[in-house]
Amino acid sequence: MKSAPASIESRNKTRLMWTNAGVMCLIVVCAFGVIQTSHACRQLYAQLQILEASRWYMEEDYGRLLLEQSTWASYRRVEQVAERDLGMQPPAVSDLKVFVE
Repeated sequence: MKSAPASIESRNKTRLMWTNAGVMCLIVVCAFGVIQTSHACRQLYAQLQILEASRWYMEEDYGRLLLEQSTWASYRRVEQVAERDLGMQPPAVSDLKVFVE
């Protein structure tokens, strides 16, 4: 009679040991998953910082280009280029003709 409870107790201890081993394996796998996820998060954040800095420089350049474009396209600049480089002059008043319908 004493051997039966010892056998059951032995099975329970073996079952408990395997359960503990399985739980430990799951804990280790989950820990590796957390480590991998943290590493990927840090890499993506570093990449985000690089892209945001690049965006900032591009916006700065775009602002400068808009300013340069408005300078080159100003009416006074166009008049100066037309007179100086192309030799254009505004028409004299005597050369203007007005048609009335």
